[in-house]
Amino acid sequence: MPLPHKRLKPSGNPVRDRALAAYLGVALGDALGATTEFLRPAEIESRYGKHQDLTGGGWLHLKPGQVTDDTQMNLAVGWAMVEAKTMDAVAVGEKLLGWMSSKPADIGSTVRQGLHHFRRTGETEAPHSEYHAGNGAAMRILPVILACLNRPDDLEPWLVTQGHLTHNHPESDFGMAMLGQLSRAAILQGQGAPLDSIMMAWVEKNPKFDPKKFKRSIDGYIVNSMRTALYYFKTTRDFEECMVAIANAGGDTDTNATLAAMVAAPFYGLESLPPRWLKKLDKAVQTEITDQVEQLFAVFNPEA
Repeated sequence: MPLPHKRLKPSGNPVRDRALAAYLGVALGDALGATTEFLRPAEIESRYGKHQDLTGGGWLHLKPGQVTDDTQMNLAVGWAMVEAKTMDAVAVGEKLLGWMSSKPADIGSTVRQGLHHFRRTGETEAPHSEYHAGNGAAMRILPVILACLNRPDDLEPWLVTQGHLTHNHPESDFGMAMLGQLSRAAILQGQGAPLDSIMMAWVEKNPKFDPKKFKRSIDGYIVNSMRTALYYFKTTRDFEECMVAIANAGGDTDTNATLAAMVAAPFYGLESLPPRWLKKLDKAVQTEITDQVEQLFAVFNPEA
């Protein structure tokens, strides 16, 4: 594993490097954004000036570099897929139940309700609800994207399968599919990925998701989160600038940064991840992410 205090160097396999960048980027965005979650921009400026380092704190009183449910649920989904060697909704549900039982620092109410429903009934699809259009299913899709790098036809069905455990709503499904396609392209092609054309094709299908309609919001509505993530990806110049802009914009900052990182980190590459952030990021999480990326490739993309 690369030393966390040094700038990560490419391994010679660009797709694997961009996959690792995406996963570490998710954890970094999560840890950075958790400090300012649910604050408004004026409150952030008053407390932190410009928030740009992994300082911990926030409403969850985290340690510097500690991650939240965004990263933890990705890891749970990923290990379920590695062990099942496919997308198995029961396996994913059991892993998420195990995570919930570990008393995490944070868990969204819709996720909690969905997992309680799964535990009580054994059903792997939560009942449809108008209140399920949150970002809690989209925040945990990176392992699915990595598993489907070479099997694009499985991407959307697998995203929906894991998502419906807790979030059964068409807008949640759409957000996952849009983000999944953008992230997959960035991982496979880096800065050569036609992200603008992919993005606009999805916006034509559902104009609500147009990042040009971005408005600051404190909620976790998937439409607002996707607008925020893609607006700042499009209006910043590198991974760090994108993450810092989101962390200072207020609202659901950790998840908004997580979603943006799935695109920005692989687009800008492994070397774009700030060494000072990697130095602070929880070392056990870094190791687990590195191990899981290797195993996801071994199971789903052995020739990549």
